[in-house]
Amino acid sequence: MSSMKRFLLYCSGADLKILEQCPTDENKYIGIGGTVLFTGILALFSAGYAIYTVFDSYLFAILFGLIWGLMIFNLDRYIVSSMKSRGSFFRDLLVAFPRMVLAVLLALVISKPLELKIFEKEINAELITMEQEVYKKQENTIKERYQGQIDTYQQEITGFNAEIDKLAAARDTLALMALQEADGTGGSGKKNLGPIYRAKKAKADEAQAELDATKARLEPLIAEKHTAIQELDSLMKADIFNLERTPYGGMAARMDALHRLGQQSEAIFLANIFIMLLFIAIETAPIFVKLISSRSPYDYLLHQAEHKFEMANLEEVTLLRNSTQNKVQFDTETGIHRTRKEIEVEKELAEEYYERQKAALKDKPLVDWNWGLPFFRGKV
Repeated sequence: MSSMKRFLLYCSGADLKILEQCPTDENKYIGIGGTVLFTGILALFSAGYAIYTVFDSYLFAILFGLIWGLMIFNLDRYIVSSMKSRGSFFRDLLVAFPRMVLAVLLALVISKPLELKIFEKEINAELITMEQEVYKKQENTIKERYQGQIDTYQQEITGFNAEIDKLAAARDTLALMALQEADGTGGSGKKNLGPIYRAKKAKADEAQAELDATKARLEPLIAEKHTAIQELDSLMKADIFNLERTPYGGMAARMDALHRLGQQSEAIFLANIFIMLLFIAIETAPIFVKLISSRSPYDYLLHQAEHKFEMANLEEVTLLRNSTQNKVQFDTETGIHRTRKEIEVEKELAEEYYERQKAALKDKPLVDWNWGLPFFRGKV
């Protein structure tokens, strides 16, 4: 067997010793191993591209890509090797279901960065639009902060100008009436500079004086408001100029751009779906192959080997349990018997001790302190 075949069979998680006894299953597990291997390679490229978009570093992209690819390879190999056929479709389906859910999750994680790479040109174009929208939003936020005060100053200037225009219009009306009275085109209809003209001319002069006084009072205020508006405008432009224009192209921004492209274009949306389905099919293919395939010689031999080990382990555990139970029973019964005998011996010793004590008390002389003469118990 070539080293390549051995490596692919290792990738499939098959037992080579058992597989040597059933060469008809060799091609099946070589195909499964190849699928697991290429899934790990795709995961390597996917993670490498994702990390590069975040850190802009080839070193980090290569290192993390290798770690992620090996992790996905090992996980896929474990998922496939733990999937065993027992001959019952529904039982195998129940066992395969959590593994299929995990495989679908891995497919989604692997496929997303590769989708971003496939649609990179379209995403870059959309990122320019999104970047402009972000900058425009930031500028509008700054403008809103200053625009309220600027509008207030503009309204005050408009009010001042309206007041001046009103007085100027009244002055012009009175001056016109005095002129018409002088040349005879209005008023009394006679050309003269009499008292009527002088009265109208006096009113026009009063209006002019009031206009001049109002201008003298309001024009400095108008100039002050214009200066304040120019200062606010300068501050606003400075804040807009000092906005941080960071590159807009991170992982989240690219995913958002791909989502927007999918909403704008049905073709991109369908292509995105089919690419995702393709990776799901690749990731779940080994599990489906094992699920829909009938039991092969390898499955029978593997089940036989596992059953032998299970029975041998059961026998060893049973013997150990019986030995432990017998030892416990022996220690318990002998302990009880020993305790009983010790109790009997202690009782005999106690009886003998008390008998000796009674005999000693009977033979001990007693003294009658009243008479001063000793006497013996049991003697006259």
